[in-house]
Amino acid sequence: MYFKEASPESVGISSKRVLDFIKTLDSYGFCTHDIIMSRGDKIFAEMYYAPFHKDYKHRMYSVSKSFVSIALGMAMEEGLVSLDDKLTDYFEEYVTDQTPILIKETTIKDMLVMETSISEGIDWFSSVKDDRCNLYFESNPTKVNGTLFHYDSPASFMLGAIVEKVTGKPFLEYLKEKALCEIGFSKDAYSLKAPGGYSWGDSAVMCTARDLLIFARFVMNKGEWLGKKYMKSSFIEDAVKRQVCNNLNGHMGGYGGYGYGYQIWKAPRDGFAFVGMGDQFAICDTETDFIFIINSDNQGNTATRPILYHELYKSIIPNLGEPMSEDESSLAELKKYMASAKLFALEEVRDNPFIKDINDKTYILDENPMNIEYIKLSFEGKKGTLCYKNKQGEKELVFGIGYNEFGKFPEEGYSDEVGTVFAPGNFYECAASADWAEDKKLRIKVQIIDKYFGNGLFVLSYKNDMVTLSMMSTAEAFMLEYRGIATGRLQQ
Repeated sequence: MYFKEASPESVGISSKRVLDFIKTLDSYGFCTHDIIMSRGDKIFAEMYYAPFHKDYKHRMYSVSKSFVSIALGMAMEEGLVSLDDKLTDYFEEYVTDQTPILIKETTIKDMLVMETSISEGIDWFSSVKDDRCNLYFESNPTKVNGTLFHYDSPASFMLGAIVEKVTGKPFLEYLKEKALCEIGFSKDAYSLKAPGGYSWGDSAVMCTARDLLIFARFVMNKGEWLGKKYMKSSFIEDAVKRQVCNNLNGHMGGYGGYGYGYQIWKAPRDGFAFVGMGDQFAICDTETDFIFIINSDNQGNTATRPILYHELYKSIIPNLGEPMSEDESSLAELKKYMASAKLFALEEVRDNPFIKDINDKTYILDENPMNIEYIKLSFEGKKGTLCYKNKQGEKELVFGIGYNEFGKFPEEGYSDEVGTVFAPGNFYECAASADWAEDKKLRIKVQIIDKYFGNGLFVLSYKNDMVTLSMMSTAEAFMLEYRGIATGRLQQ
């Protein structure tokens, strides 16, 4: 066992400061799923927001790109691929006379540092193609390779596909066999697939928070673990180095403007970070030998990342010093708080007499973008049910007033093991909570907590015998049916 559990004081920071930091993050209403803080081989804070737990295989989104990078580095050491190779060297079957020259000239290094010729998104989610690779070769280049950073997620997917072509196995399985399983990574960690059969390498590694810590420490150790070298340090040193400038908006600073390596972001103080959509992070401060892990779903909230970085680099990192005297009382308080953590829910502390006026009342909606025919709210104590009918038929969403009710989100068929592929009978796990924003205005917050994460806010506002329904959702290529505004009238 590499990691040991330790008190904050033993690694040079007070339990009180750690607790204040966690409480501060929670005070912003972040939808956090887990947090781990470690220094060297010591874990001094680890918490899971119920129902999340230490064995939960969490979707890592674009943190997956950093896994692909290290897998590619291992394949390079075996002589299977090199930085100067062209993308088309590995996908000749997709090249035609119509393939743009700039696509043909794209190198592995261009893709690693996000300086491909692509600066316009390739929307494979809405494509009807059964092979995602095709889309890259049909895209329209807009800049010269190797000249300008622009986040190109499909290029990361193609890098993962190259690893799988040259090794003959899924890139994560290759990584696990080469090193990760031997150093404690979950043997049953996996990646979702994209149409065509390759792993969804730019977005869909499924592993635990501890697995992410292990991987981050492996990179921090430059490929070494307990004295054994699993790969040469040179590739990792280059991967975490500032290879290109990624600050092109004229605003200096900011969490994302410190430069970019090989599918790895630079961080303040010459550190580095693995970064995923919705706020999956492994932030590594080499100066203090500190790693911060957090997994969340804050999709749609653009304030979270600047706040997270600000608080981390204000409260924790600069205060990591020499070991100090133990503070048993503060440590006990920290442990109690971490053990009681729960997934964010809307809060409600009052009863609302308006409930009796709308309970079990059906409202017929006018034509609307969500194609919802009617809505009805039913209440039983603090538990409520939103009943409605859309194109799929009659639905029920159960929610708690002031707490989360856990169940299945009622829309059927969202993707499962393969992205964009309709999966009959598949319903995502979700948490739903509600509050009364005003006397006659109910808000329902939905959090999808499955292989795919997403969130929605449904607002029902009543006036006389009429209702306005507002639905907003933020998710990658699903919950699209839950966006828009509708009006309706009480059924007579």
